[in-house]
Amino acid sequence: MSILRSQEGKGTVAVEKQTAKIPSIVYFAAGMIPLAASACLMHHKRPHAALAVGQWAAPLLIMGLYNKLVKTEGHD
Repeated sequence: MSILRSQEGKGTVAVEKQTAKIPSIVYFAAGMIPLAASACLMHHKRPHAALAVGQWAAPLLIMGLYNKLVKTEGHD
């Protein structure tokens, strides 16, 4: 893994250090809020907006998963 470590930029390491400070529940909540907002928009007959907002959940949950992996496995 030292090969990967040497290829990572200083910016990547700095971002990982800062995001590791954020609790995992924050990412989970950030992923669930768009799903709830999407359901509300769908209920209010705004299907296009509901679909757009609902697509925000996946990237936010993936960011949380990445954060969790970096916390548990380390960045090396």
